[in-house]
Amino acid sequence: MIFFEGLMNPEGPVLLPNGDWLVVEMAPERGCVTRVSADGSERTPMAQTGRPNGLAVDSDGTIWVAESKNPPSLLKMSMDGAFEIFMMGSEDTPFLFSNDLVFGPDGTLWMTDSGVLEPEWRQYRNGEREAPVVDGKVWKIDLDAKTAIAIDTGIGFANGIAYGQDGYLYANETLTGDIFKYDLSKDQPEREFFANAFPDDVDPVEGHRAGVDGMAFDDQGRLYVTVIGYGDVAVYSLDGTLERRIPLIGKRPTNVAFGAKGEKRIYVTEQEIGQIEAYDVDADGQELRE
Repeated sequence: MIFFEGLMNPEGPVLLPNGDWLVVEMAPERGCVTRVSADGSERTPMAQTGRPNGLAVDSDGTIWVAESKNPPSLLKMSMDGAFEIFMMGSEDTPFLFSNDLVFGPDGTLWMTDSGVLEPEWRQYRNGEREAPVVDGKVWKIDLDAKTAIAIDTGIGFANGIAYGQDGYLYANETLTGDIFKYDLSKDQPEREFFANAFPDDVDPVEGHRAGVDGMAFDDQGRLYVTVIGYGDVAVYSLDGTLERRIPLIGKRPTNVAFGAKGEKRIYVTEQEIGQIEAYDVDADGQELRE
């Protein structure tokens, strides 16, 4: 079903304790963090940051925003919409395209950086230039120390990110459809292949490029992956087996999050039509908080 309409290139859904939702609207006409009421009746812009992409909320209620363009950075935002640039990269490497965020259970913030400046990527996708160099990264961010360390580089447009019950971090690569995992018990986690989310025998919908985007785990350990161009959410068991595909209304899903405990429902942001879609599933979302 359609939960909310009238958004412009939405991404980054986060459920708040009172049942409201935070999303970003990446379209240049808005470029804002937006609050949607719990009953899906009201949209309230909170702050215009430029081109916000991913969101995460910590246990203190602070909103963390992956700002992809203005400039590429990590923003710290309060619930009243006031924000500041918290970080623009490590000491020697700037962020290029801050994309998606997830907290680990110890309070570490993990972020994907797609690895190319947004204007260059947009021009390429519009056929206005040759393919740019893309050096996607996965960043480990210590908010207390205000440090960022890249645990992986060279990803073809790093995008969705999720933390599993198994202690692995999961991230995906838009250009190939590959999903990777990282054993965080190791001092230097290495990239391991988990699955590829593109169907073997089906082409993307005509006029759409294929890609993978946001991800989330349920409380049974299954990974839900939004698949752009195919218009579905692919669901994987922890061994990488594809269990099912949930077809969507729009063909360009950007992210997925679970509703309140006991609701057993996923909420999917979709950019082609500009809406949040909702679908019943057989599990709640995984709870991992610092």
